[in-house]
Amino acid sequence: MVSDNETQDRIVNLELELLLQAIQQQYDYDFREYSRAHVKRRVLHYLNANGIPHISELQHRLLTDEQCFRKLLKELSINVTEMFRNPSFYKTIREKVVGLLKTYPFLKIWHAGCATGEEVYSFAILLKEEGLYDRTQIYATDFNGDVIKKAKTGSFSIRNIRDYTSNYQQSGGKESFSDYYHATDNRVLFDKSLSKNIVFAEHNLVSDGVFSEVNMVISRNVLIYFNRELQNRVLNLMDRSLVTGGFLGLGSKETIMFSDIAAKYKAVDSKERIFKKIHV
Repeated sequence: MVSDNETQDRIVNLELELLLQAIQQQYDYDFREYSRAHVKRRVLHYLNANGIPHISELQHRLLTDEQCFRKLLKELSINVTEMFRNPSFYKTIREKVVGLLKTYPFLKIWHAGCATGEEVYSFAILLKEEGLYDRTQIYATDFNGDVIKKAKTGSFSIRNIRDYTSNYQQSGGKESFSDYYHATDNRVLFDKSLSKNIVFAEHNLVSDGVFSEVNMVISRNVLIYFNRELQNRVLNLMDRSLVTGGFLGLGSKETIMFSDIAAKYKAVDSKERIFKKIHV
């Protein structure tokens, strides 16, 4: 006998499926191959926060009101980020990757899923300290245009600056972190020299094509929100964007081990999920 809870859960899952189909058809944003648990959790949170009783009612609202969809899009966006997040990743880049990057006369680096930009500016600082910034073009992309606009400003809340400073120091920072920003009452504005070689742009890993031919792709803790099939497709997209000898930096819970591209890469550092492309 099916319980009332099981019946209700089945209805919720069906409504969620129809919602995602509606979003794809109406707005051309495809979340159907994202982790269903993640999407369900974020949609239910949105319902509770906005006093909407059912997913079916949310679907009706967003189909007739684009602003409603834009608000939901923010809920579905993955914006967990901070300056020099997981400092050991940046320290490993300094120790094991920078020396090889210095052999290139010009570098292109793609930050895929850059959110509000904290990690992009972190990498710009690292490149500047290693003498690489002036010959590097950084492409920072995200599917959410609102977070791209925030990233372009280089302005962040001051409340996290102590944690950011600690991260910077642990990552092997060579200067005083405060030299890179100007503080006001509640914001910090990073020096414009850090953004002069950064191009911020909208790009959807799910539906868009190869972004550019690059020497390094950084996409940390983005793949964990995709199902296995979508992870594989996105990794293939990144692979097609990387030159042979280029580097792929993923999040600590992500891997290429079970993907189609695994045989093309060797681990530079398995713990930090940094890989080098060794075959076409």
